[in-house]
Amino acid sequence: MSTLLWVLVGILLYTSLAMALSARGLLPSSMKVTGPILTVHTKRGRAFLDWLSSPRRLWRAWGNFGVGIAVVIMFGAFLAVLFSALSAMTEPEAARIARPQDALVIPGVNQFLPWAAAVDILVGLVVGLVVHEGGHGLLCRVEDIEIESMGIALIALIPLGAFVKPDEESQRAADRGGQTRMFAAGVTNNFLVTLLTFVLLFALVAGFVAVAPGVHVGGALPGSAADEAGLEHGDVITAVDGVAVDDEETFEAALADADREVTVDRHDADPATVERSLIVTRAVVDAPVGTGTTVLAVDGEEMYTRSAFAAALEGEEVVELETDGGTVRFPVGVFVSTVEEGGPLGEAGAPDVPMLIHSVGGEATPDNDAVSAVLSETEPGETVEVVAYHEVGEGDGTDPWDGERHTYEVTLGEHPQAGHGYLGVGGIQQGTSGVVVDDFGIDVYPADQYHALLGGTGWGDDPVSTFVSRTFALLVLPFASVIDPALGYNFAGFNGEITNFYEVSGPLGAGVVFALVNVLFWTGWVNLNLGIFNCIPAYPLDGGHILRSCVEATLARLPGEATPGLAGAITTAISLVMILSLVGLLFLPQLIG
Repeated sequence: MSTLLWVLVGILLYTSLAMALSARGLLPSSMKVTGPILTVHTKRGRAFLDWLSSPRRLWRAWGNFGVGIAVVIMFGAFLAVLFSALSAMTEPEAARIARPQDALVIPGVNQFLPWAAAVDILVGLVVGLVVHEGGHGLLCRVEDIEIESMGIALIALIPLGAFVKPDEESQRAADRGGQTRMFAAGVTNNFLVTLLTFVLLFALVAGFVAVAPGVHVGGALPGSAADEAGLEHGDVITAVDGVAVDDEETFEAALADADREVTVDRHDADPATVERSLIVTRAVVDAPVGTGTTVLAVDGEEMYTRSAFAAALEGEEVVELETDGGTVRFPVGVFVSTVEEGGPLGEAGAPDVPMLIHSVGGEATPDNDAVSAVLSETEPGETVEVVAYHEVGEGDGTDPWDGERHTYEVTLGEHPQAGHGYLGVGGIQQGTSGVVVDDFGIDVYPADQYHALLGGTGWGDDPVSTFVSRTFALLVLPFASVIDPALGYNFAGFNGEITNFYEVSGPLGAGVVFALVNVLFWTGWVNLNLGIFNCIPAYPLDGGHILRSCVEATLARLPGEATPGLAGAITTAISLVMILSLVGLLFLPQLIG
């Protein structure tokens, strides 16, 4: 049974029990049950809010500042939700949220949030709800709006939200500015908590956390040499045949000088002996060899290292690969998906089909780096001969490995950024002929990149813009691999084997530092998301109320009579657009797909 189904069954049982207790009058009067939602009401705390609200000019200034922030983010949220929904409709396969449950901030249900982060997320959620609703309550008292009750809302005993219920008559009596400041106060407080927690997070990481030296194993490709040797997620390779390695670059250099069989040392684990073999780690669709294929020989010469593979292909135009799946023909060149219509290569007569470009101007181009190096030495207007393999006529244009050899006399254009010669091709793929091989078979975890985003590197000449860019980078870290597939891994805090990739210095122990960093990370992340979500201009969110105030203020400045009905109609229309967009964003990719 799936995690989501277990959650739904639990909520159903809880709801049945809570409603039965409420119907029999067995719950306290302060508790009210509405379906699966339990609200706990209290009038305590109002005296504290009255005391806290005494510097009213200060809080009104804070409220006005928050209104400005909320309006800007509300406008951005409107555009982001609308265009995301349109994108989900036109390109469902590219949607960031592949399943509706991924929009729920529930570990185990949301595929990006692991159970290991559940406590930290819960702490962040509680903090976010308290400061959000506390902001509403505080500005209620600043604007002389009576509070009917306060409390928390729970679903199956899990905090779902906090609330401050203003007295409706008192709220209507307040002026428009006071109401707007009150509604904006919650999101303003969430953004303030985000600022404070991320400042502390960056300071902790910069001061106490460093990347452990070595190669950080994110995983081993099934069937690869590393997999056969027992290397796994969380291992840190510190040496190859006794040669210390500090990073991926020194690791590759050590492997280049090693024999077929190597012994790697691991931090906090026994050494492992790896007998290298050449395996395909990535291949474009329809390539003659797929991911996981083992390359045994090139033109009859045994292969087991990348360096030998590259040497065997050097100077060759077509080779014969012997693999564990059979022997295949393999033209050598860089794989390009498209040829620009009207571009230099297209003008020379090349069709817009996938092709392998073997050489440019007589220089071999086995991969993307080689193409860039060759073109960087050319000038716009220069004529070069391009040798390519692709299908024409009877073929469907998708299998260049079985295509014929073609030559084109191409007059190069000008590269729009670099200024050198420009060929006019797109979709250039990694590897040789669209195939990437590896003789070891590990996937390196991006520990350095994540450490830098969490504050582990300097701030440069502009710390403010660096802080803002890192904040928004942290917003997407839990689903980083969706935003940038090259990263390969999401970051959900320093949990489990991830802690092997980092070292902690200073008076605090590693467990304490990692626990503090995790709480700060998720508290900031949850508060940032709460603030942005509540700025969406749709009822019953704060953004919907702020939108109503903005519409009323705008209509009041226009000629003619500004009726409440017109303001309500405009606000309702925008809210409906937002609600439909949110629903479409969640469900359209699956329905259309």
